[in-house]
Order: sequence, then structure tokens, then C-alpha cells
Amino acid sequence: MKDLFIKRFKYYKSLGDKSFGQLSDEQIFWQYNDESNSIAILVKHIAGNMLSRWTNFLTEDGEKPWRNRDDEFVNTFKTKQEVIEYWETGWKCLFEGLDQINDENLHHTVYLRGEAHSVIDAVCRQLAHYPYHIGQIVYIAKMVKNDDWKTLSIERNKSQEFNNEMKNKFSEEKLGE
Repeated sequence: MKDLFIKRFKYYKSLGDKSFGQLSDEQIFWQYNDESNSIAILVKHIAGNMLSRWTNFLTEDGEKPWRNRDDEFVNTFKTKQEVIEYWETGWKCLFEGLDQINDENLHHTVYLRGEAHSVIDAVCRQLAHYPYHIGQIVYIAKMVKNDDWKTLSIERNKSQEFNNEMKNKFSEEKLGE
């Protein structure tokens, strides 16, 4: 189960990484309007949440007393590099937290804001939360890059070609078993 969690989180992290790789400093901080979040602010929120949720994941409430969620929505970064470093700090904490999970503690109880969750449920909550915001990051990146955007998935009008490649790939793997 832990390996599946790690695989899914790595995939979503890669979407953010690939988006950042296409963006300039200026584009990381772009906001549609004052009520919208920039990519930098979304990263600050995601990483802030990760640090709170995954620090001492099995032994402390996931909403740490030192977390200031409201501050996560105020940009304090100056450069794209600072944004990426904080993103990496959050993910490092997440993967270290996931490393604590084993078959024996999957059904143990952990707490988020005082609410009891099984370890599985707590991880699934985060597997819903982070992709929600990473999708926002991808959407904003795609907006600001416009025609220069390099797709992160299947290119337009290439679905059938991709499906055929995948079928062939997995057919060959089955034959090799």
C-alpha cells in the first residue's frame, strides 16, 4: 500500500516540477486578479500543509500549533528558486512521513485538527488535496505559457496513437512473464 501511495504522490509532484520547468520567475508570481492565487502562493500553501501534516505523522496531530495557514496565502517569496526550494522541502517531509507507514500501522489512528482518521484515510485526504492544487498550478502555467506550453500528458489528436503504444507495451510485458 505504501508503495502505491509513493507512486501516486511522485506522479503529482512530477506535474508540478514539469510545470515549473516551463516558467520564468515572473510567471511563477502571476495572478489573474487580486482574489486569485499565483503559483508561488499555491506552492506556499501546499508545502505548508505538507510540513504540518507529515511532521511526526503517526504521533502528532496533523494540524501543528506552529502552522499559520492564513499566512500561506500571502506571498513572501522573491524568486522562482525560493518557491522551488520550499516545494522540495514540503515533498521531502511528505516522503519521510510516508516512509513511516507499514502494514502494521495502516489502520492505526492519526488526528487532523482533532478528528480521528485511519492512516489510510489521512493519506487519501492528502492524495485528494494536493492534486487539486497541483491541477491549479498546471492550469495557471498553461494559461501564462499559452502557445508555448508543452503538454504534460497526451498531446492533442494523439490519443489513439498513445493508446496503441500503451497496449503494445503492456502486451509485450505480458508475453515476457
